[in-house]
Amino acid sequence: MAGGGFTSNVSAGRAAMYNYKITPYFIFACIVAASGGSLFGYDLGVSGGVTSMDDFLKEFFPKIFKRKHQHLLETDYCKYDDQLLTLFTSSLYYAALVSTFGASVVTRTKGRRASILVGGASFFVGGIVNAFAKNVAMLIVGRVFLGFGIGFGNQAVPLYLSEMAPAQIRGAVNQLFQLTTCLGILVANFINYGTEKIHPNGWRISVGLACLPATLMFVGGIFLPETPNSLVEQGRVDEGRKVLEKVRGTKDVDAEFQDLVDASEAARAIKHPFRNLLERKNRPQLIIGALALPAFQQLTGMNSILFYAPVFFQSLGFTTNASLYSSTITNGALVVAALISMSLVDKFGRRAFYIEAGIEMLVEMVAVGVTLGVYFGNSSGHLPAGVSYFLVLMICLFVLAYGRSWGPLGWLVPSELFPLETRSAGQSIVVCVNMIFTALVAQCFLVALCHLKYGIFLLFAGLIMIMTTFVYFFLPETKQVPIEEVIFLWRKHWYWRNYVSDEDVMAHTGGKLDKLEA
Repeated sequence: MAGGGFTSNVSAGRAAMYNYKITPYFIFACIVAASGGSLFGYDLGVSGGVTSMDDFLKEFFPKIFKRKHQHLLETDYCKYDDQLLTLFTSSLYYAALVSTFGASVVTRTKGRRASILVGGASFFVGGIVNAFAKNVAMLIVGRVFLGFGIGFGNQAVPLYLSEMAPAQIRGAVNQLFQLTTCLGILVANFINYGTEKIHPNGWRISVGLACLPATLMFVGGIFLPETPNSLVEQGRVDEGRKVLEKVRGTKDVDAEFQDLVDASEAARAIKHPFRNLLERKNRPQLIIGALALPAFQQLTGMNSILFYAPVFFQSLGFTTNASLYSSTITNGALVVAALISMSLVDKFGRRAFYIEAGIEMLVEMVAVGVTLGVYFGNSSGHLPAGVSYFLVLMICLFVLAYGRSWGPLGWLVPSELFPLETRSAGQSIVVCVNMIFTALVAQCFLVALCHLKYGIFLLFAGLIMIMTTFVYFFLPETKQVPIEEVIFLWRKHWYWRNYVSDEDVMAHTGGKLDKLEA
């Protein structure tokens, strides 16, 4: 198959000699680290609900409040078209974009745990500032602090989980990040549903409660162990071995530890990891892991629905309470999808989930676009009840497909692709690209909805078709492949082998080219 190449069914190097047990120590570390996803999720869930609340709009965006409650000649598609309102949402992602480069330095030199602590502290400050905001400027300052927290958290947490996890269950463990993100979104929707009835400061409760997951992440992070990979990379070899033995629950870690040491020797030779990412031998992970997959995750159109689900449903004619209720249903579907993905991704693999869900999402986006075009068209008004519920069903199915594939895999697969020497730099590019496209989608979705109307969903459908085709041809299967042996995927892939030579493999593995013959 075009994207097949070296797969997890092939034993390579010392991977077959890796041993592990699931220990309470390992479970604790993964659960605490994964709580970083709840920061990202809570903000995704709370921001859309807050921006649809009358009290919030009346205080900070009175023009939108007036437009929302008047029957103007403009269409419902344009009801929330305001660039200052979308800047409130997207400013967080611009801040996360900038902060991820600082997070890369901290993650590489001080460890993954240090970035997790910085992320929790910054997110806490942002929640406080937003809760007491008196003007739009304070709102945006608070969002910037939240963005710094997400930049550090999203940079470190996926790496932490992938490095702590045994290769055989790395997919499920890494997707704890996606699960806590989804739970954060769901909890935020329930909170919005309750605070919308508290006048006039219910929205302040919603944004202020962001301090709770930040506190849990920071306090838990104090007790987290550093990953063995990071300890060895920092030269703390004996400590790295002790932590590896503890998280694996066995003294028999010689094979895995030796792979970490080999990778660390290569990593220490790299003085400029960002520059190294541009080298020809790193072209596959740069293009796929750092650029394509994080961009694709946003271009599915899913975050448009997450950001503005309450706004979107109101634009379709639902009342405020009904729109919050409908978005809660869709986000509940996201949690279910994350559980499905955790259960099955290490069995069926990453490519199968990407391709199957991509086809399904394409069909559902076309269904939404065509339905809106037929029943809603270019005129204002309300959709028939049956059609509205059909749209909610299509969106729920879309969320289920995204939530078990492009959502979690957009963080899992890039965290698997980079060698140790460029891992923190590579993850920074991943977060940077993700946040660039997240911010662009957040900033442009409402204006695109206003001008393209139902065509925006057909546009997303076309993008999904292109992205699924790319995955089919260019993404090799990483299921159960040890992170330090992913280089063999490139050397045996039909296309990427043109960029990775035998000499590159030997340099990475300390001269052990024989793994290619395994």
